[in-house]
Amino acid sequence: MLIQLQSLRLKLHEIAEERGSLTDPDVLAISEEADQLIVALQHIQRNEITQITVRRDNL
Repeated sequence: MLIQLQSLRLKLHEIAEERGSLTDPDVLAISEEADQLIVALQHIQRNEITQITVRRDNL
């Protein structure tokens, strides 16, 4: 997922520069896709932290 996010970030930068606009529909679509991936990664991270906390509290 991190590799996919990095790829989207590079693609976003390239297209934004190519189009000369951060509000171009293609730029916005890639940005939205990256946002969704970031949210998914944050959920995974939050779940991992919760599991570590629960394990620690059960010791």
